[in-house]
Amino acid sequence: MPDQQKPAEGAANALPVTAAQIEQAAALLDAGGLVAFPTETVYGLGGDAENPDAVARIYAAKGRPANHPVIVHLAPQGDPNYWVEYLPAEAQRLIDAFWPGPLTLILKRAARINPAVSGGQDSVGLRCPSHPVAQALLEAFSALRDGHGGVAAPSANRFGHVSPTTAQHVRDEFGGTIHVLDGGASDVGIESTIVDLSRGFPALLRPGRVTPQDIADVLGEAPRLPDGSDATAPRASGTLKAHYAPRTPLALLPFEAIEPLLAARHADRADERVALVARASRAGRWADAEGVHFVAAPEDPHVYARELYGLLRALDRANVARILIEKLPDTIEWIAVNDRLGRAAAAFEAQG
Repeated sequence: MPDQQKPAEGAANALPVTAAQIEQAAALLDAGGLVAFPTETVYGLGGDAENPDAVARIYAAKGRPANHPVIVHLAPQGDPNYWVEYLPAEAQRLIDAFWPGPLTLILKRAARINPAVSGGQDSVGLRCPSHPVAQALLEAFSALRDGHGGVAAPSANRFGHVSPTTAQHVRDEFGGTIHVLDGGASDVGIESTIVDLSRGFPALLRPGRVTPQDIADVLGEAPRLPDGSDATAPRASGTLKAHYAPRTPLALLPFEAIEPLLAARHADRADERVALVARASRAGRWADAEGVHFVAAPEDPHVYARELYGLLRALDRANVARILIEKLPDTIEWIAVNDRLGRAAAAFEAQG
């Protein structure tokens, strides 16, 4: 079981923001406003989960389809039972193992909870982040709501684009229109694992830092993996085919398919710069080739995940015509990074 999901002892006593800033942000949420805040995964764009007008503001700011659900974030002392019709024993075991941390659970929504947070579905996504700033904000907001405050918070970026992992990324997206709490760079760097428990069995809807094996170790059974055939699965955040995309066209290919593309472009379009993201051991002569902006990809999947969104944002500023990314090993260790890269590439597949 990954110990790194739990917050460090005393983390809340070393906040990179002040208590006054936390109280100001909590009051803004209480008034129906929006606050961007750091989590260990990515920065979230938060609003009061029980205020339909606040949730509508999140959708409007992002340009997000109204039927695409958002995740409700709870304080460490928050009660998930308030939000759900019932809490299965399997859910409690996963909560005990991975909360606070990068795991979202999809459960049957309590009738008292407005369906706006669920895209109109009868389920709701819940998670408890481990970032100390997120925890301080959630605790302060929950205190204003008799201990039952929850913050709906998808990633703080325009819908479908690259998620933010720093406060500056959020400012780049929204300028000064969104109140931002700066808690430094997100440590995990990609969105939470989403596990659906709303249908009587565990199903992985979105891979993340908490792996299918981690889940199986706790539940004693492996979750069903996404293969496109689960027609009854609830809609969940970040699971559309095309998502997490930079503005620069991106292709995800085996390195054997990248080399001839580079050779052809090198011969025919010498004036165009192309970005190549690949492990250094595979790059060969292309690492120093004229017209190729080479980026050595991390060999470790956790490091790759942490750096991925910052890398894609940097490549959007690198004056390249196209981004070519080496397809990573098709193993469980790389499932989350492959998922994000595959969805980013899908945004450009129809363009040829």
